[in-house]
Amino acid sequence: MPSNKDEDGLVVLVFNKKETEIRSQQQQLVESLHKVLGGNQTLTVNVEGTKTLPDDQTEVVIYVVERSPNGTSRRVPATTLYAHFEQANIKTQLQQLGVTLSMTRTELSPAQIKQLLQNPPAGVDPIIWEQAKVDNPDSEKLIPVPMVGFKELLRRLKVQDQMTKQHQTRLDIISEDISELQKNQTTSVAKIAQYKRKLMDLSHRTLQVLIKQEIQRKSGYAIQADEEQLRVQLDTIQGELNAPTQFKGRLNELMSQIRMQNHFGAVRSEERYYIDADLLREIKQHLKQQQEGLSHLISIIKDDLEDIKLVEHGLNETIHIRGGVFS
Repeated sequence: MPSNKDEDGLVVLVFNKKETEIRSQQQQLVESLHKVLGGNQTLTVNVEGTKTLPDDQTEVVIYVVERSPNGTSRRVPATTLYAHFEQANIKTQLQQLGVTLSMTRTELSPAQIKQLLQNPPAGVDPIIWEQAKVDNPDSEKLIPVPMVGFKELLRRLKVQDQMTKQHQTRLDIISEDISELQKNQTTSVAKIAQYKRKLMDLSHRTLQVLIKQEIQRKSGYAIQADEEQLRVQLDTIQGELNAPTQFKGRLNELMSQIRMQNHFGAVRSEERYYIDADLLREIKQHLKQQQEGLSHLISIIKDDLEDIKLVEHGLNETIHIRGGVFS
C-alpha cells in the first residue's frame, strides 16, 4: 500500500515507451505535460522517478508545484491533478503523448482498507479471500490482490521477471564496486608497505646523521659513563648477532635447508607430484612472506652493523684525538 499523502501530489503515468526513451526525452516530456496543464507559468512539472514495466512500458511518477504571487509554493494535491488528467480532452492529449494509464499514489484511508478487505473482489470465493487475509505477512503495509485469469497471471510473471532482472543488475553493479574496492585495497596495502620501507630507510639515515653530529659535538671531551655503557651494550648486540645460535646462525641454517631441498629436488626430478592449485598458492604466498621477512631482517642487520662500525670509528677517532692532546 502506498504511504504518500494526498498533499504530496504524486500521480503515476504509465507510458507505452521504453524507459531509455523516456529518460532521453524527459525534458520534452515535462514541457509537454506543462502544455497539457494549460501552460500556466505558476505551475512547474517535476519527475519524482521512473520505473521499467513489462511489455516495454514505463511508469513515471510526477508532481506539480504551484507558486503563488507572494512567493510561496505548494504541491498540487494528487486528487486534484488526477481529476484534471481524467477530463476527456486532457485524457486525449495524454494518449497522444503515449500515456495508457494514470492513477494517484496516495495512502488508503482506514475506511477504504476496511471496505476492500470486507468485500471480496468479483469472481473470488469468500473463503479464499479470508484465507488470503490470514496469509498476509504484513497487514499494515500489504493487502491481498487477486489474480483472475491467465492474462493477470502472465502479467504477474512478467513483473516478477522484470524485478529479477533489476535485482541482478543491481547485484552486478555491487559486484563491480566490490572488485574496484578490492583493487584499491591492494594498491593501498602496497603503498603502505612501500612507505614503511621508506620510513625505515629514512630512520636509518637520520640515525647516521645524528651519530656524526654527536661525534663532532663530543669531540675533545672525555668519554662519559653513559657513553661507556652504550659501547658495552653495542658490543653485546654485536656479539649476539655474530653468535652461532642467534640470527646469523639461523640464517645459515635456513640457507643450508634451502640448498638441501634444491639438492633433493634435483635428485628426485624424475618423480612427479601433483599439488592442489589452492594449496600451491598458499605455499607460494607463505614462502614469499618468509622471503620478505628474511630480506627485511638481513637489511636491518646490515644497517645496524654499519651503524655500529660508524660508532666504533667515531669512538676510535675521539680516543686518538684525546691521546694526541694529552701527549
